[in-house]
Amino acid sequence: MIRVLLTVFICSIALFSFSQKKDSLIVSDSGVVIHSRLSADSMVIRKDSVKKHNPRKATLRSAIIPGWGQVYNKKYWKVPLVYTAIGIPVFTFLDNKKWYNKTRQAAKMIALKDTVDYRNRVDPKLYVFFSTSNSIGSLLNYRNEFRRNMDYSILFFLLFWGLNVVDATVDAHLRGFDISDDLSLKIKPNFDRGAGLSIVLNFK
Repeated sequence: MIRVLLTVFICSIALFSFSQKKDSLIVSDSGVVIHSRLSADSMVIRKDSVKKHNPRKATLRSAIIPGWGQVYNKKYWKVPLVYTAIGIPVFTFLDNKKWYNKTRQAAKMIALKDTVDYRNRVDPKLYVFFSTSNSIGSLLNYRNEFRRNMDYSILFFLLFWGLNVVDATVDAHLRGFDISDDLSLKIKPNFDRGAGLSIVLNFK
């Protein structure tokens, strides 16, 4: 008698669970999400009308214009950081290029012994190289230092540009992951290998 009641109870649970309707989403052509109660065999999702976040678009946009990929990912707060990181190497490059041109001109004047009225032709910070003899070597080293700093500025500029692309790509990929803390625990009948109960842990 107990076996008969247990069998009837399990069958009742099975019929009840199979007859339940599940929530599903129907996305209309206008993009409006409609919640409805549909049976398991009649759930319909219009995947063609769902706009997906494309990591490739974020990568290409950041590669073309820094910060564009972050805007596509809706991480607007990162845009000022991107332009600050890229702007610093640009500023240092322009500043070093200005002084490289000044020191090159001064070195050329000393090499050609064209030092007449040099105070009106070179920067005041370079007067010291005209007041001493055999200063061409020191001035050339000074010029080469600015040249080296220009090269470093270019390398850092390319590095930060690349990091901007990597950041946009990683953010775009992570948008597809659900990291919410909503967990649910369900107990339902299982008939795969005879009658029994199974525990299902859902990560929503």
